[in-house]
Formats: sequence, structure tokens, C-alpha cells
Amino acid sequence: MKESFKVCFCCVRSFKVKTSEPPQEIKTLFDNYSGDGRMSVDEMLRFVIQVQGEKHANSNYVKDIFHRLKHHGVFHPRGIHLEGFYRYLLSDFNSPLPPPGEVWQDMNHPLSHYFLYTGHNSYLTGNQLNSRSSTEPIVKALRSGVRVIELDLWPSSSGKEAEVRHGGTLTSREDLQKCLDAVKENAFEVSEYPVVLTLEDHLPPDLQKKVAKMVSKTFGETLFRCSEEYKERFPSPEALKNKILISTKPPKEYLQTQVSQSATTDESVKAKKVAAAEELIQDEDEETVAVEYRDLISIHAGNRKGGLKNCLNGDPNRVIRLSMSEQWLETLSKNRGADLVRFTQRDILRIFPKTTRFDSSNYDPLVGWIHGAQMVAFNMQSHGRFLWMMQGMFKANGGCGGNFDPSSKSLQIKTILKVKIYNGEGWNLDFPQDYFDRYSPPDFYAKASIGIAGIPLDTTSYRTETDTDEWFPVWDKEFEFALRVPELALLCITVKDYDSNTQNDFAGQTCLPLSEIRPGIRAVRLHDRAGEVLKHARLLVRFVLEPR
Repeated sequence: MKESFKVCFCCVRSFKVKTSEPPQEIKTLFDNYSGDGRMSVDEMLRFVIQVQGEKHANSNYVKDIFHRLKHHGVFHPRGIHLEGFYRYLLSDFNSPLPPPGEVWQDMNHPLSHYFLYTGHNSYLTGNQLNSRSSTEPIVKALRSGVRVIELDLWPSSSGKEAEVRHGGTLTSREDLQKCLDAVKENAFEVSEYPVVLTLEDHLPPDLQKKVAKMVSKTFGETLFRCSEEYKERFPSPEALKNKILISTKPPKEYLQTQVSQSATTDESVKAKKVAAAEELIQDEDEETVAVEYRDLISIHAGNRKGGLKNCLNGDPNRVIRLSMSEQWLETLSKNRGADLVRFTQRDILRIFPKTTRFDSSNYDPLVGWIHGAQMVAFNMQSHGRFLWMMQGMFKANGGCGGNFDPSSKSLQIKTILKVKIYNGEGWNLDFPQDYFDRYSPPDFYAKASIGIAGIPLDTTSYRTETDTDEWFPVWDKEFEFALRVPELALLCITVKDYDSNTQNDFAGQTCLPLSEIRPGIRAVRLHDRAGEVLKHARLLVRFVLEPR
């Protein structure tokens, strides 16, 4: 069979089209575990246990695999042929990760002991300057497993209502009630673990009162109200199942923040303004405004008092959430890394993108994670390597949106990871014939990298050779990674089409949390730039994990 590419009006280039074939190592494995050209249930079970490391497997598990292979037309009552074995290895039910929904980590520690899948400006559909505000990105984020949603609240033009918008920009506004309804209806569609709603409010006391009533009415019994029991430690994700938590500054702290950000540098003037603001709250009716709004808050957002020098002191009387920009984190991590880790043992640290990321780009999340930051807030509206890493991180623990924060920071090598990329297939079904090259089939190569911020020796990348003019590339290349902090390691694999004269074309990516990878020969599904799974494109990869 040939594939033709039209070069000009009268010239056509033709290429012999190959099919996806099992690599030689796969053929050898099949021969070793089968007899007479067929692999029986017992032989397949031996392969699954010895090579795939699935110690729990039994004959019913293998029979289920054989049953699924019937749809591929490669099943035989007395066993499977080589083609059926190869189809099993490349099938969706042979993923390197456990099935979604299987939460295996202990979720009974305080909330501050977990990384939380966190969004930034969750209502924006695009850039930070003039994009549309909508409930759509809120719904998409929650259905992707995001557990922390952020809403910016501002007075409407009439001053009588609160609305959601990105203040000081040309972004459009969205109705607050619609946003609250979107959270309520989608919060627990993919995970029963808690959703945190962070309210960055810029509201006067009368509108805070209205918001308090709206939130209480909308969420009802699902709204978690903090008791004295949890004043000095956060409840656990297990105790907070199917609950929505509100995180914002209480009215008094909010006013102090507003004053501290005012133009004056005279401390005595600031103190008088704070006192006047607090008196204003009392005059507005303390019982119905300040207290009612404060009672909604289960995660108190603290002030960054004292700047970089004293911001990590915390509050001895209660647990808090502290927010800081990626620049602050970068500065503090250089000389106060131990203080950051110590702060996150009890309190919650939220990192947000710097304000100059107008294009909704993101920063390296590993810098925050390695220092214990539980809420590394990301712009979910964009795409790129850092967002892929975020999506990969929260594939772990059943995709529930919360991962345990490891305390180990040893620099000794703990694990050797061997990754062998055999081949790939499916691009001819996911992309048009001339998508990568106008006059020939694509020239694919794969790049594998491990990344851990703060541990430079764990940050390594390799790439395969380029397989020229081939829709079904064969690389048969093995890489080895020595890891010191495997708990935070992410294996990222990117496939590109090589072009000598222009930028290489993106052909798919995946990021896998090392803590979740199952050993053996696995089918690795590839994703597009936005993190959506490609329908057919996938790699055949062997994973070997050797503890040290």
C-alpha cells in the first residue's frame, strides 16, 4: 500500500505505508510466554504477574482482558495470537496509571498536609486583560478535578450588587449567582473531596452582607462552617467530603489590607484609617454584617504583615491561608526555604501568578510543591508545559484533586526509573495527511524528561532518534533516571515532528506522576496542548522501577 503527496501540478511523491507491528522484544516475550502461537489464560496470567507486576491478578482478571479483545477481532477461544497480545499492550485498559477514582492515599490528615488542585481567576475564558468572564471555565475546571476555585468580587456600576470580574482590566463581568450555582452543580461530579471557594472580595460591608446570604442560601448544608475544634488545625479531606469551604479575609482584616495598600506612608495616618474603618463596621450593624460574613469563612486568609521579613510568622491563635506571588516565593525560597516548609506544616500557602502574566501563562509549579505550598494557583485558560505538569500531578490518587505532601527531603538516590519507548501509533487517525509535512509522512521523535524543582540532579531529559517519513515510528530506546525525591517526580513525554527549516511540530504529550506509574509494558495515551486526550495517538512504553 502506498501513500501519495502532491508536490506540484504534475509531480506526486509516493511512500510505502507500513502498519504498526510488534517490536522484536514484544515478539520474544510472546514466544516465551505462549505455546503453539497462542497465549492461553494461564500463560497470560503468568505474563501479567511476572512482567506487568500485577500481583493481584487471577484467571478472572485475564478472562476480562480476553473478553475486551473480542472487540478488536483478535480473540480466539483457545487463546490470543501475537496480534491480540500486541493489541492488549496498546489498549486503554493497559494504562501506566491505576484506574481513575481509586483513592489510595490516607485522607485523614489535616487539609494542610495535602497539595490541592488550584485555579487562578477561575471565571476567565482567556487572557487577563480583556477576555470574557463566564461560568464555563468554572464548570470545566471542576469537571477536570480542580478543587480550589477563585472568584474576584467587586461592586457593580450601581453599587447595589456584587459581581464577578477582574478589577482594573477590560474583562467582562459575570453574575455572581450564576458562578455560585456553577460551583454547587459541579463541585462533586468527579471527586467527593472538598471544594474551596476563595473569594478575593473588594466589597463594602453592605455588599458583604448580601454575598453572605447568597452563599448560605446557594450551598445550604454543603457549606462547611468552622467550629472551635478546628481553630488550631484544619479538618481532614475525609471529614470534609462533599463540603464547600469559603476562604477569604474577614471584614476587619480586609479593611486593614485595603488601608495598608493605600498611598500614604504615614503609619499614624494608616492607624487612624483602620480605626475609622472598624468603627464603620460597628455602625453598619456588627451582628448582621461583620459576624454574618465572618461566620462563612472556614479558611481565614491572613495578611502579609511585615513584608518578606515577617510574613511567615503565621497566627498563633488560628490556622490561616497566606497568599503570595510567584516572585515572593522565588525570593523566599533562596534564603528561607526551611521557614516556608515549616509554615506549611500547619498553615496553608497559596501561590499565584505574577500580575504581568497578561497572556494567562503559568510558572514552574514544582518550586511551590518542593517547599510545601498546598495551593499552587494556575491559569487553566492557557496551555503549555507547566500546565501539563499540573495536570499530570493531579492524575495521582485517583484524580481526586488532593495529593499527600511528602515530608521527605533526603538527597540520597531512592529509585532508579528505566523507561523504554518502543514505538507509537494513531497519528494517521488523529491528524490530516498533510498536517505535519505537506510532501511526506512525518518525522517523529520523542523526548522524555523528569522534573523536580530544587533537586537539580533529578532534572534530566533525553530524546530518541528521529524516525523519518513514518506514521508508525519505531524508536526502541531506553533511558534511565536516578531519583532522589520520587514522591514529587513527574515523567513528561513529548512527541514532535522534526523540521529542519521551521519549528518542530507538536504531536502529543503526557505527564505522569512517578508515584502512580505501574511497572511493565504499558499503553501511554497522548494529549493535545490543552491537555485533552487524543483519540488514537499513543506510545508503547516499558517502565521498570528499582528501589535503592
